[in-house]
Amino acid sequence: MKLYNIAHSRAGDKGNISMLSLIPYNENDYEILCQKVTVECVKKHFEGIIHGEVVRYEMPNISSLLFVCNDALGGGVTTSLRMDTHGKALSYKLLEMEITY
Repeated sequence: MKLYNIAHSRAGDKGNISMLSLIPYNENDYEILCQKVTVECVKKHFEGIIHGEVVRYEMPNISSLLFVCNDALGGGVTTSLRMDTHGKALSYKLLEMEITY
């Protein structure tokens, strides 16, 4: 199943760092996201896009995950030649990830 079936996402950026939130539609699915959407899975899913470290923060009080993805924006907004310099489309790419439910 694709993540977009059970969660939504939003992307933010600071320099060459992309921050991707992952929020389940149903709070009961938070534990599934914690189990299935690991740093290793995210790094593999974004192979060739995220070149640096990925750090995952769990926020159980608001049933959300935050992935801080270093070296993910081709240098950052002011230096990147990418069409999506802010990396907003990365949230859609995250939601395309397949997990077993």
